[in-house]
Amino acid sequence: MILPIVAFGDPVLRKKGENITQDYEGLSELIANMWETMYGAEGVRLAAPQIGKAIRLFLVDASPFSDEEPELNGFKKVFINAEIIEEKGEEWPFKEGCLSIPGIRENVKRNSTVKVKYFDEEFNEHVEEFSGLAARIIQHEYDHIDGILFTDKINPLKKQMIKRKLTDISKGNVHAGYRMRFPN
Repeated sequence: MILPIVAFGDPVLRKKGENITQDYEGLSELIANMWETMYGAEGVRLAAPQIGKAIRLFLVDASPFSDEEPELNGFKKVFINAEIIEEKGEEWPFKEGCLSIPGIRENVKRNSTVKVKYFDEEFNEHVEEFSGLAARIIQHEYDHIDGILFTDKINPLKKQMIKRKLTDISKGNVHAGYRMRFPN
């Protein structure tokens, strides 16, 4: 089932997500619905807060970036209770966007490599290191489960320049091309 994506301004996007256990009610269905929602919105990543759930769950499918980074072909993962252990490497800027903030893309600097401890959908524990776009995607989604948005990390002048657009999004004055839930 395609779920509505929560828009900028909704308090759930600012909540630090709670860890979940493998007996979290409806987890398999929730993950299936999140995949369907993400693909329906033509996204490559989605965090549970973006569908109104303040839990530590996100998923990524970076395959669309495999032209730029061939190792991303088939890079499709579920991250439960993720914990970034280490961020390293040179910070590099990249124009990021977000399904909860449609129509806005701004440069965000992030580390080039990240080491993450997480559980997959079967609750198998993993500790992995990711680099390049995979690291960036994971850091972006990790921020979501910590209540942080990419707009928090942009240049203050740029943030001031997009303030009106952000207000419009929170009021529902935006066309995203997918179902959204607005706070106002």
